[in-house]
Order: sequence, then structure tokens, then C-alpha cells
Amino acid sequence: MTVKFPEVWDLDVLFPGGSDSKDLRVHIDNTESALKEFERMSQSFEVPASLEDASRIADLLEQAKKVMQQLNQAGSFIGCLMAQNTEDKKAAILQSEASALNAEFQTSLQKIQQQLAKAEDGVWNELLASESLKDFSFVLNEWRKEANMLLSEKEENIITALSTDGYHGWSQLYDMLVGEIKIKMVIEGKEKILSVGQTNNLSSHAEAAVRQQSYEKLEEAWTEKEEFFAKTLNSIAGFRLEVYKKRGWKSVLQEPLHINRMKQETLDAMWGAISKNKQPFVNYLNKKAEILGKDGLDWFDVDAPVTESTQHFSYQEGAEFILEHFGKFGPELQQFAVQAFERGWIEAEDRPNKRPGGFCTGLPMTDESRIFMTYSGTMSNVATLAHELGHAFHTYALRPVHPLNRSYAMNVAETASTFAEMIVADAAVKNAQAKEEKIALLEDKLQRSVAFFMNIHARFLFETRFYEERKKGVVSSARLNELMEDAQKEGFAGGLKSTHPHFWASKLHFYITDVPFYNFPYTFGYLFSLSIYAKALEEGSGFEEKYTALLRDTAIMTAEDLALKHLDEDITQEAFWEKGIALCVKDAEEFNALISSVE
Repeated sequence: MTVKFPEVWDLDVLFPGGSDSKDLRVHIDNTESALKEFERMSQSFEVPASLEDASRIADLLEQAKKVMQQLNQAGSFIGCLMAQNTEDKKAAILQSEASALNAEFQTSLQKIQQQLAKAEDGVWNELLASESLKDFSFVLNEWRKEANMLLSEKEENIITALSTDGYHGWSQLYDMLVGEIKIKMVIEGKEKILSVGQTNNLSSHAEAAVRQQSYEKLEEAWTEKEEFFAKTLNSIAGFRLEVYKKRGWKSVLQEPLHINRMKQETLDAMWGAISKNKQPFVNYLNKKAEILGKDGLDWFDVDAPVTESTQHFSYQEGAEFILEHFGKFGPELQQFAVQAFERGWIEAEDRPNKRPGGFCTGLPMTDESRIFMTYSGTMSNVATLAHELGHAFHTYALRPVHPLNRSYAMNVAETASTFAEMIVADAAVKNAQAKEEKIALLEDKLQRSVAFFMNIHARFLFETRFYEERKKGVVSSARLNELMEDAQKEGFAGGLKSTHPHFWASKLHFYITDVPFYNFPYTFGYLFSLSIYAKALEEGSGFEEKYTALLRDTAIMTAEDLALKHLDEDITQEAFWEKGIALCVKDAEEFNALISSVE
């Protein structure tokens, strides 16, 4: 008998009672106590002067690990509460409390980093070679480098303290504004009140009128509140730019590149290769417009299904589909996913008051993950679910690694998730028997290529240009619309008849303060994972062990070194990225050939 997978996640097993949880209150209080001990240790920590300081640093690292795990456990849980119910006001208060504790931790950590940065090179090298610290050499060197990039300890402490209610507060305000938006839709003659997330899901609805209505209703909502969103975005950018200016950072990409442990040359090579190879995807968009009976593709038709036989998957069917194809890659990935489904790690139910979008969050103290999305039965939803399970598997793969060596960057984080997507999408296309089904599955893959090569490129172009203008002063909502439309025209290489001027207001990623430029790492991960996927196809099921080894190195290497060690590739060259793009071009060519044969 098939096990029925729950569509609502189990949070009570973590802290029973939700935002009223007494256990959560105890946990936060214990975290505060552990944090105070870490603060005491950091206050007395002095510049390392000899090899004898190695044990003292090791003790600090263990206390830092303890506090980090407790903070992340609470933060992830509270984030889940906020996502599952945007009207949970108590959760919002808890989030503010957790953010304040995290800011205190960062202040103490920065003090330690500042002291480590002052150690003489000879002493530093001896410390890193010691038995107690050699396993942390990468992260300690990274801390030392970061400290040298920052202002004085006192100044950085002020920035961190002010960011809680300032910088991060603006991001939280955005979540609240979006959470309060209700969209009135008429579908099949019935009036419905939907959240932003539910309305966004209608972008792939089979009926053109429903897609257009959902787009127009959302556009009305963004327009109505555009001044609020413009103020929020300008404030986040203004805070960020002022901090960069004080630190002497000239490029707005310095921080995101450092966070993603990659070089500017790598980013330039990636976008360069993509920009030179967009025509096949423009051809696909034009063909899609033709199929839909239009002289050009509108924004609200980008995700439209092109065949009437597009499959609908119940949640159970979607889960079983994923498990089947994960099993063809390797037993460990499949067994892990079974655990996630059976133990209620996934929140998928389609209901009001949920936050839009999807995410995966780790719970380090219980070695679990939680996955959030709104599932409505499309192949795109199945791909998203596989994507988030890939994130969770990455966390699972890192379990044997010390917690301080688990902080991988977003670009390589997207590798595991996109790899999981590819397993499902590619296998589905290959196994499809009916031509109509194959067209639908191929199109779903192509939609992701369009998203990574065109949509995300447009986001990157918009954000870099917006920040350059923001340096000169506040950017008006009208100008933000212009910048967005120009970026979309360039990003889609003229493949769209109409654009989405308020996309800057609708996209959560522009308002995330924890990670700046929440865009290009997705494209990096997509293309990086294609190279890994190609090797997996060559080597068969035995590749899973090598794949897991690569994931375990993601937090202790630069992106360039990781690719060189595990793939023997130089990712600062366009040739590397063109290999992945070529696989996507084949999808476009196969799609066009199938469509032509149907016609």
C-alpha cells in the first residue's frame, strides 16, 4: 500500500504550539544565555601572539558553533511560522527578537575577526597548521580577509546594531506589505479572494483570460502601493550603499561576489556566454507566440502551457514522480526524499495567507529541513518541489562536516537544487511516450532556461543599474518602472511584445537584506549543475558518491577551486559556460522540431 504523504508540514515536532510555544521561549532564553557567554569570551579575546593561542581559538569556535546552531534553529522555525501564515503577528514579534540576537552575535563575531586579522602572518600560519585548527583553515582565512575589508570594530558594531531595525526592518516591512495584499479574481464564473502566491500560480493557467486577468490584477496591486515599495527599495539600497561607501568599496558587486566566493571574471564569463547565445531562446519565444495565435509574446504568456495535454499532478503523484526519478540517479538521494515526504518536512498546501514563493530552511540542532511552497499541480510545481528537495539534500550531505564548515555560498547552493530539478525534468522528457506530453515537458525545461538566461539576467541588469542611479539620490517609482522595462527588453533580447514594469515591486529577491544581489547565483547554479549532470550521465549510478563529495566541499572552497578539483574546469572562461548552454539549446531545437511535426 502506498504511503499517503502529508501536504502540510509538521512544525510541532520542533516546538509545539507555534508562536505560542513554551519550548520555543525556553530555547530563545537558552540561546540568549549561550550568546552572553560567547560575548564574554569575545570581549576577553586578544590578538593571537603564538601557537599556544590555538586551544583558546578552538574553544571560541565551539561556543560560536553552539550559538549559531541555536540561532539558526529558532530563526528557521520562526521563518516557517511567518511563511505559513502571514497574519501570525506573534511570529513577527519573535522574528524581531531573533534578529536582534543574531545582530548581537554578529557583533561579537566581528570582534573576534578583527583580532584574528591583527595576528602576524607567521603566527597565523602556525595556528592554521595546528591540530585543533587545521580543519578550519578556509573559514578562518575567510574571516581574516573579511575583517580586513571592514571598518573598525566600533564602527562595524554600530552598523550591525542599526541594521536590525533599519536595514533588515525594511525587508520585513516588504514581507508584511505583500502578505496583506488580497487579489479578487473571477475564475470559471466564481469570485475568489487569493493571496499573491496563489495569484502568481495562475501565470501558467491553461486559459489565456485567466493568465491575463491575474497579471492585470497583480499589476493593479503593485501600482496602488508602488510608492511604498519604492520607498522600501530605496531605503534598503541607500543603507547598503552608505555602508559600502564608508568601507571604501567602489563596486556594488564586491559584497555579493565575496559572499559567493567567486571572481568578477567568472561572473563576466557567465553573462558573456549567455548574451552571445540567446537567439535560440528568442526563437522559442517567437514560436510560442505563434502557437498561442499572437504576433508577439506578452509577459503574462511566458509561462503559458502550449499544449492541451499538459499533465496535472496531484501532490501525491508529484511526490512519487520525483522519487521514481531520484531513484534512477542514486539510492541515497531517493531515500532522503522519502524521509522528507513521510516525516512532514514539506508545506505544500494551496491555501490563503501563505507567503508567495518557495524556500528550504535547515534546522541544524535536529538535522532536519523544512520545505515551503504552494503546490497547484503543474509540472513547474513538481520541478520546484524537486529543486527545494535538492537544497535539503545538500544540507543532509553536510551532516558529517563540522557546523562551521557548512556555510556554503548561494551560487553553489543552487547547484544541488538545480541538479535535482534536472534529474526530474530530463528523465521525464526521455520517458515521455506521447508527443504532446514530450512537448509539454520540454517546454517546462525551456521555461527554466528562459528564467535563468533571460529573466534573471534582466533582474541583474535592473539591479546593477538601479544601484548606480541610487548613488546619486532616490530613484522614483516611475524611473524604477523604466529601468525594469529596459532591463527586460535587453534580458529577453527583444523576445517579448510586452514587459512587466512593476516586476521590481513584485519580486521578493530585490528586498532580501541577508544576501545582496539575489539573482546571478541562480544562473550560476543552473549552468554549473548542468556540467555536473553531464558527468553523472556519463558515469551512471556510481556518480552519487562523487557528487556527495563535491557538495561537502562547497563550504570550504572558492567556486573556481571547486570546479577545478571536481570537474577539472576553468570557470573564468566562457567555454565552460557554453557547454551548459549548448544542452539547453538542444532542448529548444528539439521543441521546435516536435512542434513543426505536429503542425
